[in-house]
Amino acid sequence: MEESRIARINELAHKSKTVGLTEAEKAEQAQLRKEFIAAFRMNLRSQLDNIDVEEADGTIINLGERYGNKTSH
Repeated sequence: MEESRIARINELAHKSKTVGLTEAEKAEQAQLRKEFIAAFRMNLRSQLDNIDVEEADGTIINLGERYGNKTSH
């Protein structure tokens, strides 16, 4: 996610706490938060998919290949 969009999220959060938001700003804030959460989840999933675990017998298992195809992310 772009830094400018994250800065806008922070601006809206600060304004919400001090002055309050208009309905349009509330809708924008909700949309930006959804985009941020989606980007966060995608980044976390890619990190988890690249983790390798060495078993006791010395074999290395990639968790992304083993568990990455599940539909409930």
